Amino acid sequence: MAYTALISAAELSARYEDADWAVVDCRFSLADTELGRRQYAAAHIPGALYAHMDEDLSGPVIAGRTGRHPLPDIDVLAQRFSAWGIDEGVQVVAYDDSGGAMAARLWWLLRWLGHDAVVVLDGGWSAWQAEGRLVSATATPRSPRVFTPTPQPALVVSAEELLRDLDASGLALFDARGADRYRGENETIDPVAGHIPGARSAPYAENLQADGRFRPADELRRRFTVLLEGVPAEEAIFYCGSGVTAAHDLLALAAAGLGNARLYAGSWSEWIVDPQRPTATGSQP
Repeated sequence: MAYTALISAAELSARYEDADWAVVDCRFSLADTELGRRQYAAAHIPGALYAHMDEDLSGPVIAGRTGRHPLPDIDVLAQRFSAWGIDEGVQVVAYDDSGGAMAARLWWLLRWLGHDAVVVLDGGWSAWQAEGRLVSATATPRSPRVFTPTPQPALVVSAEELLRDLDASGLALFDARGADRYRGENETIDPVAGHIPGARSAPYAENLQADGRFRPADELRRRFTVLLEGVPAEEAIFYCGSGVTAAHDLLALAAAGLGNARLYAGSWSEWIVDPQRPTATGSQP
């Protein structure tokens, strides 16, 4: 049985040594981009690989054209997954120390390339440690396999497509950043504050409980049922600052059993590189 959304530390503990299971540490900090690598070197789930957000899970940044974390080239990403020993028979588990905000990026990338057997460790590194699970400081490479990508273009939306449909009635566009950044307040990352006109605020942090675990599926279902207002998940589009934390909302939708929404991967940091694209501030879409 393939796991496709979330997995508990207890469930992972029973399987992480299986050769057909690949565990990937996705810890990362925008403020210190090498922190996650240092944390991995100090201690990680035994057998886990390390995925760096900038080097492994994003493509090159092109000034004036891309956001902070553009999607990787498909062939390059497939080669990376192959080197990590991932093929169609491997169950992938991603984890971080930020409630799944970084791990959800790997979850989404694999699904984008047609690999559905991927989950995020619920509660992440904190849950693993709190339960007294085994840890290791040894990097253990996996034997390479052949990852064959099957891209799912329906899961991603470009800036051009979004701009074309911006004035369409019934556009279901959601901003996964904090509500203050959505309103254009306390912007410390991007040079322009605000949101894409028509977008509604859907902070990814509201998917989590106080302990960093996801809310139960029924609570997530109620949350997104209200947000979607009858629009099928497949027609909804989510974005954030750079296409990373928006995947958290997509993961929550999947965990709630509501289906697969779409990602505007370039997100706000790409949207604002073109001054002709409209922006808005305040609490209203």
